[in-house]
Amino acid sequence: MNKENSMSQGDGVDSLYAMTTEEIEECRKHLMIGGGTRGGPVLHHGKGVRVWDIDGKSYIDCTSQSWALYLGYANDEIWQAVQQHARRLTHVHQGFDTLPRFALARKIASIAPPGMSRVSFVPTSALALEGAMKLALKNRPQSANFLCLWDSYHGTTLGTMGASWITTRSNGQYVGGSRFLPLTRQCVRAPNPYCYRCYFGQKPETCDLMCAKMLDLTILKGVNGPPAGLLMEPLQASGGQIIFPRRYVEAVREICDRYGIPLVFDEIQTFVRIGKWTAAEYYGVTPDFLVLGKAVGGGLPLGVTIVRDGLLGYDPDTEELHTFANNSLSQVASLKLLEIIERDRVLDSVNRIGEYFKEGLLRLQAEFPEMGDIRQVGLHIGVEFVKDPESKLPLEAETKKIRDEAMRRGVIFGLAGVRRNLLKIKPPLIIGREECDEVLRILGDSMQAVFR
Repeated sequence: MNKENSMSQGDGVDSLYAMTTEEIEECRKHLMIGGGTRGGPVLHHGKGVRVWDIDGKSYIDCTSQSWALYLGYANDEIWQAVQQHARRLTHVHQGFDTLPRFALARKIASIAPPGMSRVSFVPTSALALEGAMKLALKNRPQSANFLCLWDSYHGTTLGTMGASWITTRSNGQYVGGSRFLPLTRQCVRAPNPYCYRCYFGQKPETCDLMCAKMLDLTILKGVNGPPAGLLMEPLQASGGQIIFPRRYVEAVREICDRYGIPLVFDEIQTFVRIGKWTAAEYYGVTPDFLVLGKAVGGGLPLGVTIVRDGLLGYDPDTEELHTFANNSLSQVASLKLLEIIERDRVLDSVNRIGEYFKEGLLRLQAEFPEMGDIRQVGLHIGVEFVKDPESKLPLEAETKKIRDEAMRRGVIFGLAGVRRNLLKIKPPLIIGREECDEVLRILGDSMQAVFR
């Protein structure tokens, strides 16, 4: 283990960062982890877009640690604000008002779509989505079943697991959530748009939105009673970085309006990353409930549920109560994050760098036709690998080898949950052109090692 990277003396964690390899292996025996890609490096410290392992090896992190570190590792301004606040308050019960909670509620409302002005905070993303589900049920008496889309991912709590692909055979086998069906809320699924491999054999230039028509038919014939709501990622992430056509999203809004079904946008991964504050803004479609999480806490746990005006919100009689729902440290971090995004025009940078990334990927695609499809909006980027552009045969084993080869060379990529032939490229939003060039070079070298 490289001791040169240990933290400074007197910081109170010297012994922790001095753990030997033998101690780490002993600790590993006691640890249970229910998900995520294992077998990678033991991370030690990070700064900006880079992270170092316990052996001193550096990586550019194109996963932003589950897409959650928008300003990268150890942002000085965020942690200075958190440290200053921690001298005043840390844990505060949900029932007590605090200045950070007031300020963040106002700020979130100011960047939410017009007509969405009420905000609720919870400790995590999935709980925020469950909150939207609660309120949808409250606003839709006599309803029971939720709708969701094929290959969606909304979390692994008992409330959200039934709406996630992990309860189905979407990736070829039953995993994870399929083991807890007696306790999960079951959802009725409708086809997702997947233009690269249209389930209905349609071409983008002649598409008549059969997926939207199937949603309409599912509502008419496939749901018992009035649906409680439709849960939807406007851009599917775990499903394959799939970008939905604008007219499909518009059609979904029209269908929900026609049947009086609350529309819930799961924006846990799209918020800011796609070059707009929200996907609702990107598509010009306002949902009834909008859910934020992951990066919104500036690197600390935070989930946000936003409610459209005119709908019933929470009554303070234990409809929604969590010990750490009023996490003032996360709220302060979030306020600083949003301040920096506005001040430094991060949204503009996301669009510029995203296009720069796409241009580089297209150049690589000319050399490697195995890069079957490149999907990019802002820094929400995916590359689907296939045997050839005609057959589109998925290359799952090869995609994993590319990921492993890139990690060995110093870049961390992600893999999609459903389509394991999909490489995710979702770095911190502060990545610059030189770092993009390094990522593209290592990706090219990794593909050369795997395909040639």
